Amino acid sequence: MYALVSLISAWAIPIMIVFIPLYAAYRKVPVYESFVEGAKDGFDTAIKIIPHLVGMMVAISVFRASGAMDMMIGWMRPFFESIGVPTEVLPLAILRPITGAGSLAFTTDLIEQFGPDSMIGRIASTVQGSTDTTLYVITVYFGAIGIRKAGYALKVGLISDAVGFIASLVICYFVFS
Repeated sequence: MYALVSLISAWAIPIMIVFIPLYAAYRKVPVYESFVEGAKDGFDTAIKIIPHLVGMMVAISVFRASGAMDMMIGWMRPFFESIGVPTEVLPLAILRPITGAGSLAFTTDLIEQFGPDSMIGRIASTVQGSTDTTLYVITVYFGAIGIRKAGYALKVGLISDAVGFIASLVICYFVFS
């Protein structure tokens, strides 16, 4: 079974890269022109979301530099210590919904410090794969299509991130303890 999954994962992207243009040519779709038109639309979208990205990056920088993140972790630390959760992963729970690059850098630091096979490394890796950058997604995608009222999406996204964090903890303790 492992060999089959490895074979499929190794060949899936190359097959799609060959199949899609061939199928489009068979259907008489102008492949190159369609690609150029899509790239042009993508460039226009990138230009439209720049103000949203700049605003989000400034907000993240202020949040971290002001000490607000450290203060939040300080408030949460006693509770998580009492239930046996390694407090080293708490900043990841806060960073992951805000920034993908920042949370990946933090995960990398945890893995370098504690090792990939430590409980902290396993929890950090699982959190990284089980949650999303909610604020980035809302900023980029909602900004690209002009949605201004994102309150419900933000609530659902943050709840999903919390569930992902808790599920990561539970699964790691269940599987690796």
